[in-house]
Amino acid sequence: MPESPAPALHESETVEFKESFDREVVVSAGALANTRGGTIFIGITDRGNVVGTLIGTESFKEWANTISQSTEPRIIPEIEEISCEGRAVAAIHIRENPLKPVSVRGRCYRRVGASNRAMQPHEIAEMHLQSVGSSWDLTPAPNTTFADLDAAKIADYIRKANETGRRNIADDESPQTVLQKIGLLYGNTPTWAAILLFGKEPQRYLSQATIHCGLFDADEISVLDDRMVRGTIIEQVNDAIEFVRKNIRVSFVMTGEPERKQVWDYPVEALREAVINAACHRDYTISSAVEIRILSDSLKVWSPGRLTTGITLPELLTSHASVLRNKGIAQVLYDIGWIERWGGGIQKMRSASETAGIPEPVFQEDQGFSVTFRKDMFNPDSLSRMGLNPRQIQVVEYVRAKGKITNSEFQALASIGKRQATNDLADLEQREIISRVGTTGKGTHYILKGAPKGQKGQ
Repeated sequence: MPESPAPALHESETVEFKESFDREVVVSAGALANTRGGTIFIGITDRGNVVGTLIGTESFKEWANTISQSTEPRIIPEIEEISCEGRAVAAIHIRENPLKPVSVRGRCYRRVGASNRAMQPHEIAEMHLQSVGSSWDLTPAPNTTFADLDAAKIADYIRKANETGRRNIADDESPQTVLQKIGLLYGNTPTWAAILLFGKEPQRYLSQATIHCGLFDADEISVLDDRMVRGTIIEQVNDAIEFVRKNIRVSFVMTGEPERKQVWDYPVEALREAVINAACHRDYTISSAVEIRILSDSLKVWSPGRLTTGITLPELLTSHASVLRNKGIAQVLYDIGWIERWGGGIQKMRSASETAGIPEPVFQEDQGFSVTFRKDMFNPDSLSRMGLNPRQIQVVEYVRAKGKITNSEFQALASIGKRQATNDLADLEQREIISRVGTTGKGTHYILKGAPKGQKGQ
């Protein structure tokens, strides 16, 4: 038996180690088939130690039959004997099943990292719909008719879709025909996507389809402002962003341009992208609202439902294909120019945060999916708490907007003399808030200490 390259000696989403063949091997086979496929190695401990296994002529047939007879739809594994570190090891190869989910003795599992996790009923339903090319929001909404939709909202969609050029809709097409063509209307029955996007009273049929916004005090105990946003998805996003804009700080910075520049605690375009993503990709079968929590130093957007099957958190932060939980909702938001088809929302948030000079957003799966934005150390509240005077705060805001400042520019900005400007700048240097570029002469200027890429003076 030829020596085969040893597998990477750690378990992962696609690799499982077992000392011997047991019922847990079958569970792993089902979990792998429901995720991305992978290999189960028999004869390696979960710590990655190769101990080998006894393999008889009938072993492979028996193992294959056990896996096949315990799963539905049946899994047909490919099993081979390999040599690792001079010992015989069995490699059971499991392909991702095209029709999901695969059940193991009546229960369904999926691979999460290096472990198998039992799937909940809503996950099972979602996985099945995805495997047949559909999604929950494209199913008919019970006890609804076309009369439950708002004709003006449909007309607004048609107008915007034509304006973006992403869908050309003829003037003589009726609203019913348009919705039928894009799969949001079956006969006279709207889908859930139609109700959520164009319904007269969406929450009458799906009470959890809301966005709960809250502003909290510094101790995160008292609620200073609270609003439950209702209406269609489009109305909710607009109203939620209005709530956020009302409750985050904006500074007006003099940059030498005719108009003052607005500098928000967080880039509004990134916040809007986070709220759109939450409303578009949340799991609407879970009885919870999307939440926006505004704290003294951060803002968090949380949505019900983990990432959809087929995408992991590390992949989310790289170039990745768009894996849609709600295909009908996503299609309409794409048509009106609110989202891109190929999963570019995460990168938009990261880029906007970098440009604004705040830390990169934190993306997490925490009983759902969340995006957390944090203020940077250079925001006016933090600077004031550090004991900076108004002139020094003005310097920092100017540099955030322009990238750099000279001593003479500071004098003109604050209407002060050279000595005062020099003292203020020296104090900011000592506090390690700004850095001086150059030593003497006209080329000497100041930038933020550790300024994000794209903000440093040239």
